[in-house]
Amino acid sequence: MCAWNSLASSNAVVVEGRSVAEVAAAHDISRSWLYELLTRYRQGGEGGSRVRSRRPRSSPSKVPAALEDEIVALRKSLAEEGLDAGAHTIHYHLTRRGHATVPSVATIWRALSRRGFVTPQPHKRPRSSWRRFQAELPNECWQADTTHWALADGSDVEVLNVVDDHSRLLIASRAFGTTKTADVVETFHQAVDDHGLPASMLTDNGAIFTAEARHGRCAMENELARLGVAYKHSRPYHPQTCGKVERFHQTLKRWLAKQPRPATLAELQAQLDHFGAYYNKVRPHRALGRCTPAEAFAARTKAAPKLVPVTAEGHHRVRRDRIDTGGRVTLRYRSKLHHIGIGRAHA
Repeated sequence: MCAWNSLASSNAVVVEGRSVAEVAAAHDISRSWLYELLTRYRQGGEGGSRVRSRRPRSSPSKVPAALEDEIVALRKSLAEEGLDAGAHTIHYHLTRRGHATVPSVATIWRALSRRGFVTPQPHKRPRSSWRRFQAELPNECWQADTTHWALADGSDVEVLNVVDDHSRLLIASRAFGTTKTADVVETFHQAVDDHGLPASMLTDNGAIFTAEARHGRCAMENELARLGVAYKHSRPYHPQTCGKVERFHQTLKRWLAKQPRPATLAELQAQLDHFGAYYNKVRPHRALGRCTPAEAFAARTKAAPKLVPVTAEGHHRVRRDRIDTGGRVTLRYRSKLHHIGIGRAHA
């Protein structure tokens, strides 16, 4: 309603003495609104009937300019270091800095969006659509997987990462030129020395983890069976099953991309050790209620293996191989091919 209609409606009641119901019907407005106009008219005269601004009288969520600049500076600093720089992480750091009033996560997100630090992703799959699972206790399940990285000379190397499913604790992170089953077993034993035996192990279907595709068991599977540790693997082409270690790969690579390229495996391992300490003991984890993985790992009793250990005899299996025309059979043992002479008579 314009200012003239507001004034006319008020005059019709106050000056002309017409009823509220009659004037409301004539001007096509509600009686409650007309009563509001009359109150304004009686309090402020004709000026009280003017159209008022719809702007809120206060903006409690508005961020002071100095604090918004601090949010932007913190965002840039974290991003340059290759660390998480989202609204949740910035909120955590502002809280630790001791601000009297810390904006909410949503307010920080709006400030970042206003300053051009948020890229709209309308087609991104929402988090609520994922089917989630989490182990109830630390050491109930470890997830293991490898990822690739390049040294300064461009040579490709592999990084074996092991993550605790419950606490997201980085159990192990080791660099290899090419990861072999023996490397996985050695890394597993070192991790057990540091954190205890897990109740189960979850991996993908890589040959270094399982020989199921070859109708047998590899050294890692044998070792887990010997210790009574349950072994589980994802179904083919479904990396989401090992989502926690896959997500850690992304976090690690984002940080590595901001560091000097290592010239050797030893230099890369030093970087992995440095980031592992930060990730476990300093970096807050959103899924853990802003606790660090080390805090979450230490907070609860550890799970332990429940399966009956399998003796060495249980590792034997029967296999059938073709004998070549030269009378030899070829076997792979501990990642090496062995040619055993049987005799041409058996070819």
